[in-house]
Amino acid sequence: MPGFEFFGAEEKKEVNEVLETGILMRYGFDGPRKGIWKSKELEQAICSRFGTQYAQLTSSGTAALTTAMVSLGVGVGDEVIMPAFTFVASFEAILSVGAVPVLVDIDSSLTLDPAAVEAAITPKTKCIMPVHMCGSMADLDALKAICDKHQLILLEDACQSIGGTYKGKALGTIGHAGTFSFDFVKTITCGEGGVVMTNSKEVYTKADAYTDHGHDHAGVDRGADLHPFLGYNFRISELHAAVGLAQIRKLDQFLVIQKKNNQILKSYIEQVPGIAFRTIPDPAGDSGSFLTWFLPSHEATEKVIEAMKQANILAGNFYWYANNWHYIKKWAHLKNVQSLSALNEAQQKALAALSTKSFEKSDAIMSRCISTAISLLWTEEQVHEKGAAFLSVIKKAIS
Repeated sequence: MPGFEFFGAEEKKEVNEVLETGILMRYGFDGPRKGIWKSKELEQAICSRFGTQYAQLTSSGTAALTTAMVSLGVGVGDEVIMPAFTFVASFEAILSVGAVPVLVDIDSSLTLDPAAVEAAITPKTKCIMPVHMCGSMADLDALKAICDKHQLILLEDACQSIGGTYKGKALGTIGHAGTFSFDFVKTITCGEGGVVMTNSKEVYTKADAYTDHGHDHAGVDRGADLHPFLGYNFRISELHAAVGLAQIRKLDQFLVIQKKNNQILKSYIEQVPGIAFRTIPDPAGDSGSFLTWFLPSHEATEKVIEAMKQANILAGNFYWYANNWHYIKKWAHLKNVQSLSALNEAQQKALAALSTKSFEKSDAIMSRCISTAISLLWTEEQVHEKGAAFLSVIKKAIS
């Protein structure tokens, strides 16, 4: 992790095929493109590799989340339950469709705590959105049961867990819809891009039109397309899709390397007394892109972070508790309702309430948590060297 570490001749070949036609847009220009349809080809590859009936590429993972929500009927006044630990795109997408983000605590899986989800449901709840953070997954059986009980939509934000599975099914294909991000630091990259996956033809048809200004794409003449509803320009380009097409063919290789390096590194860190590791609802389905571990206390974690910094081995290790992009503790712009566009009354009220809401359970987890990104480029010798260095520094810091 991430796929850009293995960028090479395969990606260049796919991109060059697009450049030779001069047609960079995914729609239209049928003749000049000479049969080169990289976006269509990547969508077909996604369906085949991940076992979903439909896939609609978008310009980003954020656009994919937005598209998925509107296609599922989530909109103004609807509440969407999401975790307090995620990337800012999760709540940005919810706000963009006029819905209300309802943030709740996580558990030791670093994903939605099912008990917190159940407690947060109100008559306005429309959707539960687990975010499969750092390569692993939420407890989807528990969340699906809650959705079934309350007749709610299950939308998977699987942007950080491409290639992960839950009981044999690909993450992102288990709910009513799911999304991946293909940005530069994801497991497979398009440079920029995303995808909506679903087994619902209705959801797919809406997503297909919504991402291209409402075009129904029902005819052969793009200029004659009808517009059944309003849409936006969330299209991916052929250049980005070309990169992703080469990357998806390498995914299985990426996963083998990640899992191997992850387990070697874990074999060192687990030797430290008091160290624990994140709960993984289905260990066989962990993509291995991160190794997430917990220190005994907040104080011990800060000591280890400082010691790793002094030893020059902090790079690639993420202390999410103090990270500006991923945990509610640092989202002042959200809690202070700092928006350039007007938010509706329900959104303003909900966000203002976040400034006084306690996330004590999540704080207790995140303040002890370090996630180590697993590189695809490490040799086995380098992983052992890294593990030995981690072991020495951590032991010394908390002894």
